[in-house]
This record gives sequence, C-alpha cells and structure tokens, in this order.
Amino acid sequence: MSDHRPTIYDVAKRAGVSNATVSRALNPKLSELVKPGTRKKVMKVAKELGYKANTLAKALATNKSTQVAVICSDLARGSVAEMVKGILTVAQAYKYSIVIVPSPQDDKTENLVADILSMRVDGVLYMVDEITEKREKFLKEINDTYNIPLVLVNTCIQNDESICSVQIDYEAAGYEVTKELIKEGRKKIALLTTLKRYPVSILKENGYIKAMDEANLTPRICYTSGNLTSNYDDITAFLKTNDLDGVIGVRDSIAIACMNIMKNSGKDVPKDVSFYGFQNTRYGLLTNPQLSSVDIPVSEIGAKAMKILTSMMEDEKINKKGRVLLKHGIIYRGTTLKR
Repeated sequence: MSDHRPTIYDVAKRAGVSNATVSRALNPKLSELVKPGTRKKVMKVAKELGYKANTLAKALATNKSTQVAVICSDLARGSVAEMVKGILTVAQAYKYSIVIVPSPQDDKTENLVADILSMRVDGVLYMVDEITEKREKFLKEINDTYNIPLVLVNTCIQNDESICSVQIDYEAAGYEVTKELIKEGRKKIALLTTLKRYPVSILKENGYIKAMDEANLTPRICYTSGNLTSNYDDITAFLKTNDLDGVIGVRDSIAIACMNIMKNSGKDVPKDVSFYGFQNTRYGLLTNPQLSSVDIPVSEIGAKAMKILTSMMEDEKINKKGRVLLKHGIIYRGTTLKR
C-alpha cells in the first residue's frame, strides 16, 4: 500500500485544472468563483483521492489558514519596511505567517479580490498610500461582502471610518510643525505635498492650512510626486514665484530636495529658511544640516495593526472600526532654529 497522501497538486492534475481552482472549489466561501461543472468535477476527484483527509483540507473546512495577507505597493521604502518588521514581530508571536501581496499599479482590483480569496487568508493588512475609488471598493468588498478581518496600516479612507485604521493624527502633526515655524517668525511658509491625493497627505495639508489661517498667513502649496526628477522640476518651478522662509515636506525626501535647491541658490539653512520633513527617516540624518522632522512610530504602527487584526481573527464577534491613533513627536535638528 502506498503511503502517499494525496495533495492539491494530485487533485488538480487529475481534474485538469489549476491548483487555485481546486482551492476555490473546495472552499465554501470561494466555490461561487468556480463554474458549477468544474466544481462538481473537482469535488468528485477529491473524494476519489481521499483528499479531505489532508491537513490542508481540514483547514479549508474550518476556513482557518493562519495566514495574513499584507498588501503593499513599495517594500523598498524605508517606512514600509519598518512597518512590515513590526507586523512580523507580532505575527511570529501569535504563530501567523505573512504573505506579501503587491498592490496592482493599474488598479485592477478584480484580480486582487480573486487572489486574496484564493489564498484563504484569515485576515488582511492594507498599507497602500493611495486609495482610489476602485481600491476603496475593493476594501469594502473584502470587509463587508466576504467578512475577512481587515485593518488599514498608516493609511485611511477619507471621511470614512467604517474600516479600522492605525496611524498617527496626521492633521494634528501638520498643524504642529506649521505652528513651530510660525513661532520662529516665519511668514512665507510652504507645504510641499503629493500630486496624488493620498488620504494622509490631505490630513497633513488640512493641519497646515488651519495653522496658516489662524495666523492670517497665506497658504503656499506645491504639489509634486515621489519621483526625484519630478520633485526637482516641480519645486524649481514653484520657487520661481515663491520666496520662502519656511518649508514643510510631507516626506523627508521632498523636504530634502527643496533644501538642496534653495541651498544651491544661495539660501542659508536655517538662517534664511527652516525645513521640516515627515517620517524621520535615515535620509534626514545624511543631510547637512540634518533634517528636523515629524517622528512617526512606523514599526509600532505595524505591530499595533497586527495585534488588532489578531484579535479580530480570533474572535468573529470583534469588528473594530474607526482610527487608532498612536503618539507622534517632532525631532529638532539643524534645519530649524529650534534644535
């Protein structure tokens, strides 16, 4: 007698379908994605092979995989890597494995839904900055239609708190750094923000505008991208019509790009102009002078999001909503008068 235990590959081979089709056909939550005839054929083959006796089949029956999907757009970014590090620390403690899922750049969320469902993950952590209408629809589908536990990590849906998110109070942070520049006596303060309307960038902008309005100062906003070449072109064009004495970049890299341009034009930092960034990345330590920045606890954000997700996965009655805000700080270095 053979000791070979049938696997998903055996079922797929005999049925003449893909492994993903077998996984979907045998999972009650996903079977509707498979054509009735194909589903019937897969179930018949699985029964003939005794596939239900496998550990994986038991997991299918209980809908528990101990896997969490982490959807992100760019692991190369330092802040994203740090958040994933925090996620992994908690995941390992609770015996969950992590699957990194790249977010499609073309907004084809239909394929993303199918991918997430076929993985049979117990929960999803979503950490993509930009949330378009299609991506919001995807998140609502995962959360509301399929009832898969979901937490947004360092991002949020604008004007909607129906899905739990973990971040800092970005509006308060934008307000606070603007006030710091005003206390220095700066009056021509600009915010350099993202061309794409990321929800957290909008919150930073709201805080900036509030502080400027309170001080009866004119807001000056430059919209640019995360691309370094575009940054320099956009900022250079902006500076031709704006003589600044204070700058806030919604990312450290954007603030540094502006600082380099202004220093090359003869401006003294911080005598003539002060700079703040956001995130307090290692890049801020490599500039001369070193960059003052809003300190965001990115690793803690990842860890907190994973802890909340774990509680949701372990107890089906828990469906957390709203924004969980962690504490932020301001690091004062050489680019501001306050050090």
